[in-house]
Amino acid sequence: MPLASEAAPAVRTEVDLGRGLRLKNRVLVASGTFAYADTVGELVDVSRLGGVVTKAISLEPREGNPPPRIVEVPGGLLNAIGLANVGARAFVRDKLPRLRQLDTAIVVNVVGFCVEDYVRLVRFLDEHEGIDAYEVNLSCPNVKEGGACFADDPMMTRQVVRALRPVTDRHLMIKLSPNVARIGQIARICEEEGADSVSLINTLVGMAVDVRTRRPKLANVTGGYSGPAIKPVALAKVWEAYRAVRIPIIGIGGIMSAEDALEFLLVGAQAVQVGTGTFVIPDLAVRIVEGMEAYARSEGLRDIGELVGALRI
Repeated sequence: MPLASEAAPAVRTEVDLGRGLRLKNRVLVASGTFAYADTVGELVDVSRLGGVVTKAISLEPREGNPPPRIVEVPGGLLNAIGLANVGARAFVRDKLPRLRQLDTAIVVNVVGFCVEDYVRLVRFLDEHEGIDAYEVNLSCPNVKEGGACFADDPMMTRQVVRALRPVTDRHLMIKLSPNVARIGQIARICEEEGADSVSLINTLVGMAVDVRTRRPKLANVTGGYSGPAIKPVALAKVWEAYRAVRIPIIGIGGIMSAEDALEFLLVGAQAVQVGTGTFVIPDLAVRIVEGMEAYARSEGLRDIGELVGALRI
């Protein structure tokens, strides 16, 4: 990748995703890979990030799945954490005060196990300051519909977004699963029901087996596959969604470099989230911010946003 010219003019990095969610740059850290921004210490200058997406929050605390719940596999890792988290009340009491002091946008990832869970959770969180947006994680079983995953069903996705829109004036970002046939259709449903943006992709369903014990390597048997190997899938899904909706798209999946992030912008993402790579290089997202700015200067761009959807076919 070309290096920046010291004499080049400043590049605009900010982006307004709507309904109060303004990012100083187009790089966030993904849910589940940065906790509540309270474990990175001095390893990462959080103020250099466009935003932090918190670990998933549910109404009540969750211990998650039994171990082993993370296993490294070629091209990435499998996880079956099971949405372990401190619960909404502890989050507001113990985590949010520090988060609201950070000089970056705070996006709270919310989960539920029926439509009413999502509504009650967002209504509760909405009473508290310091939250810029909600990322609605639909990769949860709907216990009232036999355990079917919200994200896999267009009608259940519609029900959640329709129920949440009147509850909050904050930005609603809907996180989409790649484990569907037509992600563009589901993105369009989110847009129709009032979502402000969609983020994609969540993890792919995967599995690993220990041939000596003949048992799955995860206690949960299957888990979510993430890491560099899923980037081509993620790019294709973002491209499909970009052609289906007009609301902003936040690209996620296997981003390990500034060049990876730029690919997502070219296929239509307004911003990106860096996830699994953070486990390898804690300040990876900051390095990507700097790399994207250097690329833009070297290309003579005044605004990194000029790259969004600029794919040449």
